[in-house]
Amino acid sequence: MGVSSLVEPDAEGVRAEVRRGVQERRLRMLVERLLTADGVQAGRLREVGVRGGGDVSLDELWRLPFVTKQDLWDHYPMGFQVDRRIVCIHGSSGTGGRPTLVPYTAHDVDVWASVMARALGGAGVTSRSLIHNAYGYGLFTGGLGVHHGGMRLGATVLPLSGGMTERQVRLIADLKPDVLCCTPSYAIHLGEALRHSGVEPTFRVGVFGAEPWTDGMREQIRSLLDLKALDIYGLSEIIGPGVACESLDSQGMLNVAEDHFLVEAVDQDGKPVPDGTPGELVFTTLTKTGMPLLRYRTGDVATLAPPVPDSPRTLRRMSKVLGRRDDMLVVRGVNVFPTEIESVRLADPRVSPHYLIVEDRRARPELWVVVESAQPEGLRQNLTDALRERLGITCKVVVAPGGTVPRTETGKAQRLARWNEGRPPVAGLT
Repeated sequence: MGVSSLVEPDAEGVRAEVRRGVQERRLRMLVERLLTADGVQAGRLREVGVRGGGDVSLDELWRLPFVTKQDLWDHYPMGFQVDRRIVCIHGSSGTGGRPTLVPYTAHDVDVWASVMARALGGAGVTSRSLIHNAYGYGLFTGGLGVHHGGMRLGATVLPLSGGMTERQVRLIADLKPDVLCCTPSYAIHLGEALRHSGVEPTFRVGVFGAEPWTDGMREQIRSLLDLKALDIYGLSEIIGPGVACESLDSQGMLNVAEDHFLVEAVDQDGKPVPDGTPGELVFTTLTKTGMPLLRYRTGDVATLAPPVPDSPRTLRRMSKVLGRRDDMLVVRGVNVFPTEIESVRLADPRVSPHYLIVEDRRARPELWVVVESAQPEGLRQNLTDALRERLGITCKVVVAPGGTVPRTETGKAQRLARWNEGRPPVAGLT
């Protein structure tokens, strides 16, 4: 399972200079679409002197305006829609319950199916595969994204959605699927349920996303489910899952479908950062028609890299998401991403997969790390020392019995809570 074939060789394997030509043509067509629609983005383009597609180039992409999540909220529900031929709407609840709705044309759904088929193919999925799809269906793009891509590839998709774990265990035992798609936190939950039920998993590979996860968590999933665990990235504003995905031969990074989604990484001031330097991911939807976005600031922090040398895939790559710009914690002047804490936690085999980071904002900022363990002897001090070594600050570690940290069967696991006042978000905090 070291190398996987290309699903769309003319897109995934072309020379960089050929793809660059395609990107520039599509960028100019995108700008023409936005100007013709005469919406918010058109007004901003005209403010920087853009009157037509010929006024833009990849070399001067940096001078074009950004779009942010706040812009989408300010023009809710459909202020960024530019095409009336909408066949479906997806979205998410967003921060504080403010929804983000994304309209899709039939063309957009076709692009989505295409990039998801590539992602699954890169993971070694074939037309003979049975995909156990435990991502949620509905407004959330995870379930239907995998569904579209699996069907495009010719595979069989089992649309389980999230939850109902006992039923999922039964169907795994009965149907013996070879591919698992779900959030990494649910993969651990499902692996524990399979082990408790005495059911041997039959998966060869799993494609896990929708929440940040570390290589330590990858190893936990591998040990529970005996599969190759790969990462996938996407967001509904851009298309859904399939924007980027790890392949069997991408050396731990994710191939970006950059013929459809132009990717940048920028610093806090919006200036480009070099490859290998963490920056906020910015995407431009080169081919989207329902709600195309020019330079959308995602809030996700990652690094970019060129293709693997001599690989049949010539796509640029991104790292796993290191964290979110708005989830970055500043504790006593030190910047901390939750994934750094997870890496320390996972390095100790005595710690269970369930944990919660609590940012205590009541007085002097403090960081609590609540973990579960059946072997608590000396663990609190060991984790305190390891976290201080990694982060440069002292965290308050609480070692709790199993069942203390809230579980989730559907959606994304809560890994971070902010404690402003009142009762603590989990037992054991003072």
